[in-house]
Amino acid sequence: MTGFSLTSQTRVVVVGLGYVGLPLAVALAKKYDVIGFDINNSRISELQSGFDRTEEISQENLVASSLKLTDSVNDINEAAIYIVTVPTPVDDNNKPDLSPVRSSCEILGPVIGKNSIVVFESTVYPGVTDEICGPILAEKSGLVCGSDFFLGYSPERINPGDKVHTVDKITKVISGQTPEVVEALAELYGAVTSGGVFRASSIRVAEAAKVIENAQRDINIGFINEVTMIFQKLGISVYDVLEAAGTKWNFLNFTPGLVGGHCIGVDPYYLAERAKQINHDPRIILSGRAINDGMADFIAERICAQLSGSGKILVLGLTFKENCPDLRNTKVIDLIEGLKVRGFKIDVHDAAADPIEAKKFYNIDLKPSLEQLQDHSYAAVLGVVSHDVYKDISPDEFERLLEPGGLIGDIKAMWRDMKKPKHIRKWQL
Repeated sequence: MTGFSLTSQTRVVVVGLGYVGLPLAVALAKKYDVIGFDINNSRISELQSGFDRTEEISQENLVASSLKLTDSVNDINEAAIYIVTVPTPVDDNNKPDLSPVRSSCEILGPVIGKNSIVVFESTVYPGVTDEICGPILAEKSGLVCGSDFFLGYSPERINPGDKVHTVDKITKVISGQTPEVVEALAELYGAVTSGGVFRASSIRVAEAAKVIENAQRDINIGFINEVTMIFQKLGISVYDVLEAAGTKWNFLNFTPGLVGGHCIGVDPYYLAERAKQINHDPRIILSGRAINDGMADFIAERICAQLSGSGKILVLGLTFKENCPDLRNTKVIDLIEGLKVRGFKIDVHDAAADPIEAKKFYNIDLKPSLEQLQDHSYAAVLGVVSHDVYKDISPDEFERLLEPGGLIGDIKAMWRDMKKPKHIRKWQL
């Protein structure tokens, strides 16, 4: 391969149209001939009607986009560039589940052409692109990896629900099998982001950079969660401690909570798995994971300690983060289960989640509105996910919802400055 010139007619196929793939495909469609491919027919139908359930792309922008949408492999033959953005979850034993990536390679193998570039954005451990994806693509295509077709890796950095660090503003890390591939990807991604591109020295370096971005956050949150546990037993609110410590110029601004979602709560297991494969014990990584995975039960125990006997609890928030409908790998469900096994009945309200998905994934019937909930029916109201609408709940509303002597449980410090109603108790992490 001596070079690769991109034009407005260059065909790009984005594989997987979730939180990562759809925004990328819409952005690229402003510059190139882009096809968005997803095996989920209902997802394609929704997008064709202008509806994005992830809320990453507005109906107006989706309808106005030149992006073509399909679930048919026949529509994606011999494109110049394929970008794979499928999920990389873990299984029930926290082992990396590469089946979506493998399946994508099996689908793409028969349709890639001579000089096609296949770029992976899915978070993986170092070596997956070269050692797993390349051989599958070669086997299924009958082409030679590195001379007939080429590999690239450009880790996704989409933050679900984040309207500031969007795909058109972030710095994109890029890597490729050859210098020519790197420059082609620099042109491709550089055309759609004002944040520029960073050329990693190899595909493995780019893979490693991505996986430590989230592992680093996980470890830092794990430290804060551990000191939260310590301070709770000392009768101190960690938020009061963080406010004081935060006055130092180089103190890192991390807060406690339930670490779920598809990235921070998952990616460290990928790095840990690779470490074990080369006979290294990833003690710090797995220690942080263990603390964070145990945080939901710790909070359930602390809530139980505030309440006498059984009762009904209203949990506010089910998504894995604030102001986002994403329910993937939410640890709120662990808190709910922890409260249930301690004898409490649980109602759940979420201002952002899709009720159909909540029922489908977790068998939870979300309460449709706070206004319709019965007066004085709850022993506790817990602020678990800091959706903006919850921050504005008034003292009078708490007084209406709670039994006399009921508990406001402020897990996310949403109501630190609120003057609590008379005869109502308040607790925070």
